[in-house]
This record gives sequence, C-alpha cells and structure tokens, in this order.
Amino acid sequence: MPERSIDWMKQAEKDIEAAEVMKNNGRFEWACFISHQAAEKAVKAVYQKNNATAWGHSIYELLNGLSNKINLDESLLDCARALDRFYIPTRYPNGFESGSPFEYFTEKDAENGILYSRRIVEFCKNILA
Repeated sequence: MPERSIDWMKQAEKDIEAAEVMKNNGRFEWACFISHQAAEKAVKAVYQKNNATAWGHSIYELLNGLSNKINLDESLLDCARALDRFYIPTRYPNGFESGSPFEYFTEKDAENGILYSRRIVEFCKNILA
C-alpha cells in the first residue's frame, strides 16, 4: 500500500474547518464528531508515515500505540480521551437514555472539541515535519 500520510493530514485539516462551520451553524453534535475525525486522521497520518497499520477509532488507543516511539504529554492524551467521548453519542439517539444527540451537545463542547483536535493535529504535523 502506498504511503499517503500527506493525504490523511490534509483531510484532517479540512475536517477541522468543517467542524468550525458546523459549530458556527449551531450543529454542535456534528462539530464534536468531526473534531474527533480530524484528530483520528492526523494520528493515522503518523502511522502511515511510519509504515504502520492503525486499526480502530479510539484516538487515545492510537496515540498509546505510538508511545514507544514518540514522547506523549499527558495533556495530549487527555485531549484524546475527551474526543473519544464524541465518537458514538454525537451521532446516534441511543447514545443517551432519551433525546437526540443535538439536545446534549453544546457550543462549549464544540469549542473544546475543536481545540483538542487542533492540538492533536498540530502535534502530528510536527512529527511529520
């Protein structure tokens, strides 16, 4: 399989832009989910660059898989943990006892998700540089 880390990183950056659009349009649940996707793609870009296989969607687990090669700051792992909480309940009504995802996620959640995602994307960009 060809190495495509640049493509993964470019998409991660576009995803952050999309998350901003969703936040600005009051679609906070989608901003949170897309923030997760951006960070996941950035971490998978690092795997791509290292000719490694990345499985799964947990950013925390993906970053931990790199910990033997890359020094990870605990606050970066905290960002990953927070983003992982956005993977399923932002999209599916059965993520909560009742109600729809849009009723649970706030502008502050979206802002935090974008902030955490940007942090992980920048970290990964520095590794790839």
